[in-house]
Amino acid sequence: MILIIYAHPYPQHSHANKRMIEQAEQLEGVEIRSLYHLYPDFNIDIAAEQQALSRADLVVWQHPMQWYSVPPLLKLWLDKVLAHGWAYGHNARALHGKSLLWAVTTGGGVHHFDIGSHPGFEVLAQPLQATALYCGMNWLPPFVTHCTFICDDETLQAQARHYRQRLLDWQEAPRG
Repeated sequence: MILIIYAHPYPQHSHANKRMIEQAEQLEGVEIRSLYHLYPDFNIDIAAEQQALSRADLVVWQHPMQWYSVPPLLKLWLDKVLAHGWAYGHNARALHGKSLLWAVTTGGGVHHFDIGSHPGFEVLAQPLQATALYCGMNWLPPFVTHCTFICDDETLQAQARHYRQRLLDWQEAPRG
């Protein structure tokens, strides 16, 4: 099962993420948990989120990039749901062996992230990758859509179809 943890604070204004979710919904075996819809008061049901994670083989963290990071509700979700003794720590194996895909959209182009002494978009993935690895998860190459503010509809639709195909390829891949 694929579990998409979707964190868009303004889904009604989404261009890319909306199309990505529409494509993912077409696949069987996909559960989408829209955090801003489920928890508008930021009062996360930790047990429900952990139960959803326990059903998943692939976890997807899907969101728009906000200030070079995740939206605030996703950060809170990470802090609360990935609890010590459950997701990490001595004998914590709830997520061990599951795969994680980071699906992120950005308003800027890939060169927009070439700033500072550690340039490049990949450096922004490091905290999320470290989190996944610390929980015993398999980090997959991220799915990134850049320039979403200026992309035309045809480009956004093509990227959303590519996202769907990426999920489908994961579902169909043999696992040992």
